[in-house]
Amino acid sequence: MVLFAVTVIAGILFTWCVLSRRLALWSVTAPIAMMLAGIALTSGSDPPLVFDLGDMAGFEHAVEVVLALLLFVDATEVPAGVIRRERRVVARLLGVALPLTLGAAFLAALAFFPDRPGWVLAALATVVVPLDLSPAAAVVRDERIPARLREVLTVEGGLSDGIVSPVFLLCVAAAAESRPAAGDDYAEALLDAVGAAGWAVGAGSLVGYAAGVLLRRSWARGWMLPAATRLAVLSVPIAAYTLSVALGGNGFVASFVAGVCIAPALRHLPEGTVRMTDDLVTLLTLGLWFLFGQLVNDEFWDGFHLSVVLYALLAVTLVRLVPVMLALIGTDLSLSDRLFLGWMGPRGVASVVFGLLAAIELPAAGGGDFISRVMVITVMVSIVLHGLSAEPVGRLYARRRRTSPEPWGKGGG
Repeated sequence: MVLFAVTVIAGILFTWCVLSRRLALWSVTAPIAMMLAGIALTSGSDPPLVFDLGDMAGFEHAVEVVLALLLFVDATEVPAGVIRRERRVVARLLGVALPLTLGAAFLAALAFFPDRPGWVLAALATVVVPLDLSPAAAVVRDERIPARLREVLTVEGGLSDGIVSPVFLLCVAAAAESRPAAGDDYAEALLDAVGAAGWAVGAGSLVGYAAGVLLRRSWARGWMLPAATRLAVLSVPIAAYTLSVALGGNGFVASFVAGVCIAPALRHLPEGTVRMTDDLVTLLTLGLWFLFGQLVNDEFWDGFHLSVVLYALLAVTLVRLVPVMLALIGTDLSLSDRLFLGWMGPRGVASVVFGLLAAIELPAAGGGDFISRVMVITVMVSIVLHGLSAEPVGRLYARRRRTSPEPWGKGGG
């Protein structure tokens, strides 16, 4: 059954690849195609495919490895030139808008789900906030939209999930122990989470910095083949993950830190050094999108919960839009450009992975199933809203481009 499932998934991926240019005309990205295939093939009372997630320990490690590699690639591919050039805008988005968005998501959760424990709602906020541009890749490639805005959005998407991940760990640890008469366990859980984050930062920094120095010097001396650089880079997040876990830290936080530390050295290596790792991450995350299709079926068979749908709508719209608009006041971005950055915050694989990990770590009574349900609806709402709005936004900027006398891209419009 497992081999058959892999064969089907590989066939679906191949089909999308050979039709990718045609499907791009309808904004059908690879994640969306895999999700739709997952929905179609796991639906009904006797579906052709079904995945049993009973082995939670093994599944948890697999999901963590996928996230570890994803965070590493995100950290290495953030363009340093954009960060330097747009440091004021990026700092406000990550240092002001992101915390405000987390706070707004938590307060909205309190309003919609007042019977849920506070730490469960805090964990939920960290699940629905991280950006993922892959479901709305057409926006990043759309040259009608100013390059400045697309670059800023790419930087934010690459760094936001890595910044949110330690907060997610703290909230899940606290939620797991926030039971009546468990104050000591609750405090211990927070201390354990902080300690794990510390070990993760240490392990990631050590592995990332040491690997960067060795790779750069080896390449400069001509000791290394170009193909070997790709294998060496792939080994870095794996080493950071395993070392951190062995020390009692969190693996995917360590991988993100390793990516940040090795990124400067990668600019001195051959172009495409991270491509092998990136392709592997793409393949693994597409498998997750197929699995997400089954989760969609599971939630839809249970029926819609109005409070969940309303919260999801709020989470992908005003919860992000208002903090971003406030944070960017005083910058040289126009009102329409600030609206674009506030609106275009698609949710995707980072939310899926965080939601799956929360479901594993928290028992059903403790909020795991609840977080998973809200995550599924939030990602679905985001795919619909941001997918449908991508083309109108592109047309709007194209119209402004024809009528604006200002050189395009200098001031963002």
